[in-house]
Amino acid sequence: MKKYIVLCLFLINLSTASQAQQKSQFENKATITNHYQQTRAYTNEKGELQLNVSPNDVLKFKAAKVVRYSDFGAKGDGKTDDIDAIAATHAFANLHHLMVKADGSATYYIGGKERTASIQTNTDFGTANFIIDDTDVKNRNAPVFQVSTSLQSFKLKSITSLTKNQTKIDVSLAGPCLITATNTNVKQYIRFGLNQNNGSSQTDIFLVDKNGNVDMKAPIIWDFNQITDITALPIDEKELTITGGNFTTIANKEESKYNYYNRNIAIRRSNVLVYGIKHYIKGEGEHGAPYGGFINIGECAYVTVENTLLTGHFAYNTIGAAGKPVTMGTYDLSVNRAVNISFINCSQTNNIDDSKYWGILGSNFCKNLLYDGCKLSRFDAHQGVANATIRNSTLGHMGINAIGSGTLTIENSTVRARSFVNLRSDYGSTWQGELIIRSCIFIPAAGKPLNASIISGTNTGQHDFGYICYMPEKIIIENFKIEDSANSGNYNGATIFANFNPEMKDDTYKEKFPYVKTKEVILRNITTASQKAPRLSDNLFMFKDVKVNGDK
Repeated sequence: MKKYIVLCLFLINLSTASQAQQKSQFENKATITNHYQQTRAYTNEKGELQLNVSPNDVLKFKAAKVVRYSDFGAKGDGKTDDIDAIAATHAFANLHHLMVKADGSATYYIGGKERTASIQTNTDFGTANFIIDDTDVKNRNAPVFQVSTSLQSFKLKSITSLTKNQTKIDVSLAGPCLITATNTNVKQYIRFGLNQNNGSSQTDIFLVDKNGNVDMKAPIIWDFNQITDITALPIDEKELTITGGNFTTIANKEESKYNYYNRNIAIRRSNVLVYGIKHYIKGEGEHGAPYGGFINIGECAYVTVENTLLTGHFAYNTIGAAGKPVTMGTYDLSVNRAVNISFINCSQTNNIDDSKYWGILGSNFCKNLLYDGCKLSRFDAHQGVANATIRNSTLGHMGINAIGSGTLTIENSTVRARSFVNLRSDYGSTWQGELIIRSCIFIPAAGKPLNASIISGTNTGQHDFGYICYMPEKIIIENFKIEDSANSGNYNGATIFANFNPEMKDDTYKEKFPYVKTKEVILRNITTASQKAPRLSDNLFMFKDVKVNGDK
């Protein structure tokens, strides 16, 4: 008797910031049969994945509670394309709720075929090697692995508006959900500069319990007078773990344009732990298309990436939206539309101070991002983060870049960039909330002579970003050391604020879109290697109303 089970694996790819967060949807199918024939994975004449598992093997695998890629034909010789066997293994494991293990001594080669392995059960890549060859790819948007949920999202048609800091929505749910709301009639994050654009649709993402109570640790941050789409995605209760694995990407050779490659591990499920993965890059040449993150996290909550080794990508130049040369952002970590995402004890293979490699993280529309114990070239929030914490970490040449709201907390960390915190000027250098810096060290430009600022940014008040722009209302800096001994005798000391608007020299300057300035700065125990105390700013007029308290 034939038993046909069709698994429809809907794979949603979240693009990076430069792709304006547009979704593309594509579908992979695996047909699983249980004939009294050899267990094997193969493709039919349409290129669709087929898997036959003999009844005896079904019983054997279920009794063992684990399946391996070699059980479904993976060679692991570093030459044979094993993606079909890998995808088939996960399809069978998902159906029977079995763990997947890679063979420890194997080297799995993954070519350019459009095939995505859907991970829905615990997976141990162990000490196995994976070679992802991007030199000839059929679909650059198709992930190699997608960590997916079996739970179905659904629309909340009864919710037609939202207010900032609203504590409850009028719904009754089966359990906790991640809510994503959009109003396509309002544009925000209208980008300024070389990568200028017309903005993104108003978006918010937040957590609710089964009674609709909003988790106020990740509050609603916008007023929605109208909602054009609102979706609820149930939160998986059980943690899924992905451990081990040595991954090497052979870089693409495409023309240097904004054609992002997403041949990665895409996490689209909540409550996931990624532990001990290593990612390397080979074959970067004179040109290439950028990458959207080897670990790409999106539309989910409660994801932790721990003890993971990553690699910064070579930064290529192209012509930006303003018709001028621009360096393309290219990432090994990417987080989009996600809440409660943590990176713990993560590092990278290349020098965090080497500017030929782009900063390792890019993120958009997130809440509660954490670096703890990390040594990475950059932390970055493009289109806003609500609450971010960096502690026990070292940041390299691209430092800490952020816009958003809530509290930005930096503790017991070292920053080796041109400024300690850069409020991104292309999105208005806005942070609506507080900035807290405690027990940190600032090494401007990794020790090169530089007239550095603790906080940098630019806002002329002439561009409409789609929202009111704020500087942090309150800034607390305590037990802070500036290693600025490399500067010459003409150096007057670091500034708290950079010159955010050199044209604002007196009251004759008028802002079309007023930039709300900081009200108070509290300084406690600030020391400098140069013995020169930090100054307020080179633009004293712009910051004349800032109240500075404490010792300097």
